[in-house]
Amino acid sequence: MEAATQAVVAVDETSEAVVAAQRTVAVTRWKNGQISHVHDHVADELPIAMVYNGISHAVMLATPLSLEQFGLGFSLTEGIIADRSELYDLEVIPLDNGIEVQMTIAQERFAALKEKRRSMAGRTGCGLCGAENLQHVVRHPAPVGAGCAIASQTLHAAFRQLTEHQPLQAMTGAVHAAAWVAENGEVVYVQEDVGRHNALDKLIGTLAGSCVEAGSGFVIVTSRASYEMVQKTASFGISLLAAISAPTGLAIDLATETGLTLIGFTRHDSHVIYANPHRIHQ
Repeated sequence: MEAATQAVVAVDETSEAVVAAQRTVAVTRWKNGQISHVHDHVADELPIAMVYNGISHAVMLATPLSLEQFGLGFSLTEGIIADRSELYDLEVIPLDNGIEVQMTIAQERFAALKEKRRSMAGRTGCGLCGAENLQHVVRHPAPVGAGCAIASQTLHAAFRQLTEHQPLQAMTGAVHAAAWVAENGEVVYVQEDVGRHNALDKLIGTLAGSCVEAGSGFVIVTSRASYEMVQKTASFGISLLAAISAPTGLAIDLATETGLTLIGFTRHDSHVIYANPHRIHQ
């Protein structure tokens, strides 16, 4: 599969960036009653500011990798733009105290963003903080399409592949991964970040910049399945989300509403389907 080949190449090409996204620190290790003084790798996280048409909208703590994809994916999943074509320009600007992702978006989208900002008391990276009323808390994506149908074995084969596509996790043990998997079970794109929402936004930004039909595959994540994970996945037209840990009640409600197949506790050759089981067959 051509897309999969491209993804493997991309992992190799970003190895230098992966190294730059971590640091080496001196640690004291205790094991089996013995103390040793060694060096260890830890993941870095920096304040990342999303700036639209010169106005800062949100700041997240994130891993400084794939920030172009992060900016695009965040803009799409937060409803700031409806399509990639509405993002005219994107530039990553390192600063002394963090990084700015400076974006130029369509004027009508910027006007809508300013109106939204006027109705909100504040904004943080958690997604729901700063909402002034209930309408701002829960967003309702359009129903997802028919999507793909897969066997249970295909789902678990994808999770088994995922480890070999997580170089930063292998170094640090501190980051989440979000992956897009083709219907045949092949892991095509993977993004890593200290934040599960950030990893998913980076993945969706990657998909938006690719030639693949996102709805023809599914997403797997190494985290719990919160409401926002479902919202972001469904908003991009992906019909199946599988997580290694549990979903929340609100996530199940939203998955049921949008028609998304939601799976949790995908581990050790078992899983639990919480919504829309018709896309999984034995």
